[in-house]
Amino acid sequence: MQMMKETLAELVRVYDAAVACLKADITAFVEHGTLPPPDRRAERLWTYPELRVTYRGQERAATATRAFGRLEAPGTYCTTVTRPGLFADYLAEQLSLLEAEYEVKFEVSRSNQEIPFPYVLDGIAIGAVKPQDLAQHFPSTELAMIGDEIADGIHVFDEDDPLPLALFDGLRTDFSLARLAHYTGASPEHCQRFVLFTNYHRYVDEFVDWAGKQIGSDGYVALSGAGGLYLDSPVDNARERLSDTAWRRHQMPAYHLIRPDRSGVTLVNIGVGPSNAKTITDHLAVLRPEAWLMIGHCGGLRESQRIGDYVLAHAYLRDDHVLDPVLPPEIPLPAIAEVQLALAQAAETVSGGGGANLKKRMRTGTVVTTDDRNWELRYTASAKRFSLSRAIGIDMESATISAQGYRFRVPYGTLLCVSDKPLHGELKLPGQANRFYEEAIASHLKIGLITCDLLREQGERLHSRKLRAFNEPPFR
Repeated sequence: MQMMKETLAELVRVYDAAVACLKADITAFVEHGTLPPPDRRAERLWTYPELRVTYRGQERAATATRAFGRLEAPGTYCTTVTRPGLFADYLAEQLSLLEAEYEVKFEVSRSNQEIPFPYVLDGIAIGAVKPQDLAQHFPSTELAMIGDEIADGIHVFDEDDPLPLALFDGLRTDFSLARLAHYTGASPEHCQRFVLFTNYHRYVDEFVDWAGKQIGSDGYVALSGAGGLYLDSPVDNARERLSDTAWRRHQMPAYHLIRPDRSGVTLVNIGVGPSNAKTITDHLAVLRPEAWLMIGHCGGLRESQRIGDYVLAHAYLRDDHVLDPVLPPEIPLPAIAEVQLALAQAAETVSGGGGANLKKRMRTGTVVTTDDRNWELRYTASAKRFSLSRAIGIDMESATISAQGYRFRVPYGTLLCVSDKPLHGELKLPGQANRFYEEAIASHLKIGLITCDLLREQGERLHSRKLRAFNEPPFR
């Protein structure tokens, strides 16, 4: 894999040189008012590295069953790359597969895509200089150049243009890395490849306590989180280290139980609503997670359900609407078999019973995701649709997260816990809620964590071909 190693080294060299040049020019402008030399743009000294893969149609031993790392047609495939050090393992995997199975040529050069100055300001004190002043002389963020056209299958290119190599280019990736730090309060470098989403803070307490005890075992080396939480040795009651300001400062705090290869677990408390769910998955997608799962609460819609029962989503009624313009609600979201089986197996392990006994605690079926926090007030208008869909649970995030997984080719799944039954007179009253939380959260979270372990063992088998579009970029 010598060609892959040389390519990665060149990506790092070109990117580091561009960042160093841009930072030096900004520093000179801020400190001395020195304008950047006019040849910077002409010589593309502030640009992302461009990675090209040229394929003439000769295979070595291509794997037909794998969902990624495949070249469908001869041609030149291209993308820009940011932070090649952060993405080194991912890039090495993707390039190694292509090098091993196809006669290909890798090339790295300076691209035409400039690095916006906000993404290199870390460590530079701009003082009284305004961002508008910097934007007059240095590359700024042009939102018209950032989008998901490749992922959404609406990318328009001329016949002579290279084919897309990846779903996200350098500009889109940097945009999301900056947003992740803002929304989650934790470093994107600490994000792990298995992600759990929840909609209640009590899951954070349970996760942090559990994670604090895992450091130093099973490959886990640290726990990082919003508000500056960082532990690199095991502790009890790690929740006591949580910052009380995290929720005030960060909209969706994240907590990362870290493995050096990023195969650990990230928990994000996304709060309530499909807008938050879309926001966080838009940005986490650039890190190419192996899987993300919704582990939260829902309203039970069936008389036979009890508070604390589990709901394993096999389908979704998408009344969230937030993705309708890019993924119309009539597009089906297929259940990912590997994820469904892992969730069911984990639930069986934690509950201590399988077969008919597990069915007493867990139902599979349709989950309604709504954008109306007070949907109960309009139940009469929705009852027929709910009944036609055979829905068993309702929440405000799960379908959005799964639709985003479908859209961005990230395996997804949902296991919810019934916290109330609003249609049957069992409301989430304070006393009842506390008893439910105390009894159910630890077990529910444990199911999610065991599921991550099971999915980690799947390797590349986890990535289903049913998530791949007709003309897919080679990179996962």
